[in-house]
Amino acid sequence: MTTEQALPDPRLDVVVKGSGPALLLAHGAGGGIHGNFGLVLDDLARDHTLVGPHYPGAGGTPVAEKPLELDELADQLVASAVAAGQESFTVLGESLGSAVAVRVATRHPARVRALVLTAGFPVADPALTLAAQLIKSLAAAEQWGDVARLACLSCMSATDLTGIEPTDVDALVTQTLAVMPPGTAHHFDLASRVDVRADLAHLSVPVLVVAPTGDRLVLPDSSYRLAAGITGAELVELPGAAHVLNVADRATWLRHVRAFLRTLPARAT
Repeated sequence: MTTEQALPDPRLDVVVKGSGPALLLAHGAGGGIHGNFGLVLDDLARDHTLVGPHYPGAGGTPVAEKPLELDELADQLVASAVAAGQESFTVLGESLGSAVAVRVATRHPARVRALVLTAGFPVADPALTLAAQLIKSLAAAEQWGDVARLACLSCMSATDLTGIEPTDVDALVTQTLAVMPPGTAHHFDLASRVDVRADLAHLSVPVLVVAPTGDRLVLPDSSYRLAAGITGAELVELPGAAHVLNVADRATWLRHVRAFLRTLPARAT
């Protein structure tokens, strides 16, 4: 489980930004580096080197010709970091990216110094399973507008949605559709199949688990199970926060993450 794996040739489109200790960014299904981390990229890049690979079908990475596999994706993220000159790093995983981050840590333990897992899951819970099934079937029927509607419904909090005028709902769907990567269905297919429950006991690095308690795509209990399965993991909650963090909740997330990074030995950040 913890034997270091050989690295493939890197094939992912990568965002590299900043200077300092490395943070490897693992984005979520249907997301991307700017979509998931855009609100904090500039801040984190002030004192860290950010390496943000895009999964197949996101950013500039071509859509995969076959179903995605977790081990291959984890290895590609590490290969991207090494190609960017970063031999070790802390991994920040969001949603599906949390499972990717866990697998990175168990396949490449010598390279990973710490993990930050946000809105994550060790295995798809019922809410995510149902959403993934709907997204795959709607995508197969080319009903991308309905995929965007489902994304708005499941990824925003009740408070966020309450603040939107009914006349603006169509504009929200249009905006969501415009940033939805072409690999979304492949990403959610992988999210529905991953299972890192056996990996958790093998993690020996510092881990911060961040649970948005208003998440309706990945239930908060999934984050709690992640934290419970990892010896010594620190768990923090974002009260009422949605799966996709709004500006205020992302600012709170940033404070927690920076506080966690400050606790790590110099080489661990």
